[in-house]
Amino acid sequence: MKSRLAFVDWTRGLAAVIMLQGHVFHAFTRPDLRSELPYVLSQFAGGMPPAIFLFLTGVTLAFLMDSRGRQGDGPARRLMAALRRAAYLLALAFAFRLQMWAFAWPHSPWTDLLRVDILNCMGFTLAVLAPMAAWDTRRRMVAAAAAGVAIAGASPLVSQLPWSGIPVTLKAYVTPDPLQFSFFPWAAFAAFGLSAGSALRLAKASGLPVWIPRMAVAGFGLILLGRLLAYLPYSPYPQSSFWLDSPLLIFIKLGVILVILAGAYHWTEHRGPRWSWVQQLGTTSLLVYWVHTELVYGRWFYFWKASLNAAYAALAALAVILLMLALSTARMRWKELPQPRVRLLPSAGLKASALRSGVALET
Repeated sequence: MKSRLAFVDWTRGLAAVIMLQGHVFHAFTRPDLRSELPYVLSQFAGGMPPAIFLFLTGVTLAFLMDSRGRQGDGPARRLMAALRRAAYLLALAFAFRLQMWAFAWPHSPWTDLLRVDILNCMGFTLAVLAPMAAWDTRRRMVAAAAAGVAIAGASPLVSQLPWSGIPVTLKAYVTPDPLQFSFFPWAAFAAFGLSAGSALRLAKASGLPVWIPRMAVAGFGLILLGRLLAYLPYSPYPQSSFWLDSPLLIFIKLGVILVILAGAYHWTEHRGPRWSWVQQLGTTSLLVYWVHTELVYGRWFYFWKASLNAAYAALAALAVILLMLALSTARMRWKELPQPRVRLLPSAGLKASALRSGVALET
């Protein structure tokens, strides 16, 4: 199997495009136009990117665990590799919050540093799922799927627990919150991604043409079943909010993700190795996320905040997408440039291998 699956990058890039337009509309559309169709459709579609990003984070974690196992690493070493990735994402999350707070100072409260964003959720979730590295890929596939179902199913119950005496930050990491990315229910997508990524590793490249259609059928099945059950007049939960903690919404979004992945596979196979702007955004999605958030929600274009109509907001979204595409392309070309060699003096007592001891991660 290729080190990078084109359809995975393409799916991540599609999520980035949807995210970019959703954030631009959210930041710049006039308040009196936010009940009209363009804004409503923009924000409705904008609910999918976080789920896609978390799912694909689980997929890449599965690839890491499987590749470590194929290299001969034991359970302890696989676990440490997974925990290092979780720690890396958490470090990025805190660095991101610090940068956003510093650039907005003195108009940003210090509590913004504790906000649980999607990177926080990714890091925390990967740390919780890391012990699954101890199992082989097939057992991991089953266990991760079961974990996803358990997290989704428990989310309405977690919402109803008495959280009054719990520290606010801990509560934000755990309990469903419409303004933050908590473990329940968002971690379910990463768990399902870990299961799907394990299945991809078991299928290998030669088995993908058989596995992908089954994934699409499963996706359509989840969407239809979820919508059907959502119309039933009763629920096994004493209280549940469909748009906040409903397991049915999780399964519907999971179905959409599987359908998108299947479509992305056939699209990238049809196009072949040709350059794709959507796939390009997917290869640098973390950079795109970081930079565009500062541009859209920071001070840079304060004079347009909440002041544009739908047409101008769409033009602004197009401009941001093109700008992020240029940034992504520049980043990849810079990485392809030959890196200068560092000559070490023998007296320094350093080994060249120490320079290669870092852990690379493409989120």
